[in-house]
Amino acid sequence: MRSSNPVFSRRGFSRDNGYAGFNTAPQAGGAAVGAQGTNPYASNPYAQQDLQQGAPPQAPVTTGRMTMDDVVMRTGTTLGILVVTAALAWALLPVDDANIGRSYGIGIGAALIGMVLALVQSFKRKASPALILSYAAFEGVFLGVVSSVVDNRIASGAAMQAVIGTLAVFTAVLVAYRAGWIRVNRRFYGFVMAAALGFVLLMMVNMLFAVFGGGDGLGFRSGGLGIMFGIIGVLLGACFLALDFKQVEDGIAYGAPREEAWLAAFGLTLTLVWIYMEFLRLIAILNSND
Repeated sequence: MRSSNPVFSRRGFSRDNGYAGFNTAPQAGGAAVGAQGTNPYASNPYAQQDLQQGAPPQAPVTTGRMTMDDVVMRTGTTLGILVVTAALAWALLPVDDANIGRSYGIGIGAALIGMVLALVQSFKRKASPALILSYAAFEGVFLGVVSSVVDNRIASGAAMQAVIGTLAVFTAVLVAYRAGWIRVNRRFYGFVMAAALGFVLLMMVNMLFAVFGGGDGLGFRSGGLGIMFGIIGVLLGACFLALDFKQVEDGIAYGAPREEAWLAAFGLTLTLVWIYMEFLRLIAILNSND
């Protein structure tokens, strides 16, 4: 199964035409993590000032600047489309013995299209709402099919458990971030990126062994190792949520333009999909071991 990996779609800030905007890095869908655009502190002079001098300056009171309401509305719209298409895929693409091959094929095709759209958006300097919403629609089809497979053929109720787990992680990280228990700084960023890169490389090696050697590859997605890596995947997703919250906070404080709220929605959606998929895999592994 393919994950929408937030590691490959990090955005920092850079000064552009007088404002601080999100700087998209071309790193989606398995591309190597590059140096430019991946570090929100290296590419963002305002964030460096924030780390050195304390709280960021208040954004000027002007029209057309990103607000928290903008981020919430765009994120809600993006996630809403994803949920609707997932529900439609669940209802219209049955996974019984007669139809599972066709349904899963459609789901994988939707995942590949979603990955391409995410890549295109990651290479674009500015947000494209059409691309982001199209990504959400195709990703929803994939999630609907995969969730239906796991829920109906491996573990009944798995999809709802994964949704509850994702919401719990989101709420916990938001509360911890707002309370100041999580400090997003250069050290935190470097640790998360290094851990995520190692995690993704191991999963790619495991997939190659599974494709060419058969079975479960190196066993990173089954048994005790699979459970451990599933937990690590959820924890990495939680760390990326903290990075997303920091970037949204910086964008509002530094007066990013309103359209950048779409990039914030894109990043949050990628991260939430990552966490959901890791929970779904973890539940499937736990039930397959019973």
